[in-house]
Amino acid sequence: MITRPQLIDQIKQKKSFLCVGLDTDLDKIPQFLKQYPDPILEFNKRIIDATKDLCVAYKPNSAFYESYGVKGLQSLIDTWKYLPTNCLNIIDAKRGDIGNTSDKYAKAFFDEATSGMSFDAITVTPYMGNDSVTPYLKYDGKWVIILALTSSVGSKDFQYLETGDGYLYEAVIKKANTWGGADRIMYVVGATKNTEFTAIRKYAPNNFLLVPGVGAQGGSLEDVCKYGMTKDCGLLINASRSIIYAGNGEDFADAARAEALKMQQQMQVELEKAGVI
Repeated sequence: MITRPQLIDQIKQKKSFLCVGLDTDLDKIPQFLKQYPDPILEFNKRIIDATKDLCVAYKPNSAFYESYGVKGLQSLIDTWKYLPTNCLNIIDAKRGDIGNTSDKYAKAFFDEATSGMSFDAITVTPYMGNDSVTPYLKYDGKWVIILALTSSVGSKDFQYLETGDGYLYEAVIKKANTWGGADRIMYVVGATKNTEFTAIRKYAPNNFLLVPGVGAQGGSLEDVCKYGMTKDCGLLINASRSIIYAGNGEDFADAARAEALKMQQQMQVELEKAGVI
């Protein structure tokens, strides 16, 4: 279990705020891995071994495992067991349902005795209000990462609706802050929304933000840091495809490491610029 002080310490030690997304697709992994009993697990283990000194978090996306049924869930469980204990491990499940259902989702991803998994954090959609968030906070030390402002085209459908007191995404952040502090709640904010980071920091000055969208989706690391970084960093930049699929041969893990190292070096510059390290 990774606490806020431990996460900040890892960021300073590794000079990185990189989160590696393990969106592992059997159709995209190198062909030679198909000979292994569990190709997904073998792929993940090699990616983890190649990047664990360069990142502070890992984020498997549950859909990429659930889509393979029982075998996929076993791959997810075994991947969780292999993740480094000094890295925040996030299950990107985007769950959001009423209280009694959320209780079961929380048990599925947080209760090792029941499900074989105990992730540090889970992504949650807040559309159903506190019912869809607070059941996860019953687990001591676990983080809830709430979708606030996404980089998707569909973000305009609801997230920018006027409430009379700002946009809907701002109302989500203000309300969610009443459910837990910055030591338990993070927010997902897309990197392509960098100018909105100023507004978000007004309502969530100390919360960590999980930021997808840097690189392939057009987000700028420099802009995200300019508008979103805090004295404790306060950012986790997620990169998935750009790292894990950087290569497709037997040296794919080396290619992944090279891409992760490139991002870590850029992050070190930003951390030094902001005086975090």
